[in-house]
Amino acid sequence: MLSQTYTYKKSFALENGGSLPEIEISYHSSAGRPDGKKVVWICHALTANSNPEEWWTPLVGAGRYFDTEKYYVICANILGSCYGSTGPQSINPSDGKPYLLNFPLISIRDMVAAHELLRTHLGIDRIDLLIGGSSGGFQAVEWAVSNPSLVRHLCLISCNARISPWGTAFNESQRMALTSDATFEAQQSVAGGVKGLQCARSVALLSYRSYAGYAATQAEPDDDCMLAQRACSYQRYQGKKLSNRFNAYAYYYLTLSLDTHNVGRGRGGVAQALASITAKTLCIAIDSDVLFPVCEMDYVVRHIPQAQLGVISSACGHDGFLLEYEQLIGKLTTLFPQ
Repeated sequence: MLSQTYTYKKSFALENGGSLPEIEISYHSSAGRPDGKKVVWICHALTANSNPEEWWTPLVGAGRYFDTEKYYVICANILGSCYGSTGPQSINPSDGKPYLLNFPLISIRDMVAAHELLRTHLGIDRIDLLIGGSSGGFQAVEWAVSNPSLVRHLCLISCNARISPWGTAFNESQRMALTSDATFEAQQSVAGGVKGLQCARSVALLSYRSYAGYAATQAEPDDDCMLAQRACSYQRYQGKKLSNRFNAYAYYYLTLSLDTHNVGRGRGGVAQALASITAKTLCIAIDSDVLFPVCEMDYVVRHIPQAQLGVISSACGHDGFLLEYEQLIGKLTTLFPQ
């Protein structure tokens, strides 16, 4: 997929009443124009980038399920991220410095509004399949509600239609970890908050995995050990791994964006909003997902007119949407056969 950037050089209005003077949207797409090809738009999750060939490798690429030569496959980096689109690390034109904690609140609807600008710029008037997992699913369901006639097929994976108190509690716990890092609050560098980010990732990981998954992979090999350490080492490793590739300020604002997720806001409630979706819809849940339990996906299915539920069995928890490729493909063929 080709890496490209679209710059919208006008003021970009935000849902909270503020604005950004202009925005950049980094995106990856199949080569050429979408003319004559089915369009597959992938919405990425929290800390992913706009290149799904990197993080959904078995599904996306030449000759794969989402064949980048057969279809026009596109994925845009969300506002607030640190992978090319406008975010806290971007320069604030008012003072010539990075925004950092002066960056405005970005909502899920703002992310979708940016996707809409890019779609219009590219001349795409129909999305044959709109798909997203986790917070990518937040974007996809919001987009399908805000522009129903645009989307023909919709696939929502491991998400919900409104952030739950459980999800917000995890998000706030991560922000508490970030703000406890003095280098984050000091805002002396774009690279501030590394230790806080590592701790935040450790908190998040507990919501992404499962009891069975940890028991299978992080159990102590020595039955007589005095102090269990393997899971501790794993948490530290995962925290450092994220801090090596992501920005703490972007992470802070993206967790806030999750807490804005509510397709029913200003639309008569969640049920009424979901009822407006006209796309043929597949909702995929994971039986071990503690962040978005099956009951949340079932609620979405019951309120979208043309929706069905598919459940993946996995010990991987929420992260199963990034790992259970064969089961994902098996479910997808019921909605978007090759």
